[in-house]
Amino acid sequence: MFQIVVMGVSGCGKSTVANGIARELGLTMLDGDDLHLPESVAKMRAGVPLVDADRWLWLDRISHALARHDAGHVVACSALKRAYRDRIRRLATTVQFIFLEGSAELIEKRLALRTGHYMHPELLASQFSTLEKPTADEPDIITLDIQQPVEVLVAQAVAALQAKRATVRI
Repeated sequence: MFQIVVMGVSGCGKSTVANGIARELGLTMLDGDDLHLPESVAKMRAGVPLVDADRWLWLDRISHALARHDAGHVVACSALKRAYRDRIRRLATTVQFIFLEGSAELIEKRLALRTGHYMHPELLASQFSTLEKPTADEPDIITLDIQQPVEVLVAQAVAALQAKRATVRI
């Protein structure tokens, strides 16, 4: 079973890459944004950054969604802090994270082109200040450079996931 979280700051391509991974592996995909409480969505629409207290229930919802899908699941979720990833790991014990890493300048350009999303581009700075990049003691994280085309990112993610699956039962 695959439990996969595609993570990173807003605008890095989480949903697009998660959809591609799900398609390639024959899994379902869930956008973590759909699990936010209405109060959190209202804050983000108003340009107010979320704080940890706004995220705990949301992270629990993501962890539950991953844990209850026997066939596997792909979730797009920022998972910006180590504590957030640890919270997801509590129930989703075989989770693998795909960290989409990119520069603030590249992501700002992407956000400027995005329409119809409640996340204000002005909140990107708060996302980068919250981000705790994965470290070597988080071996369940695969880091990918978002300068690559989506098809390449999906192929890299799937290859890395399958390689991990071959060496460790995930």
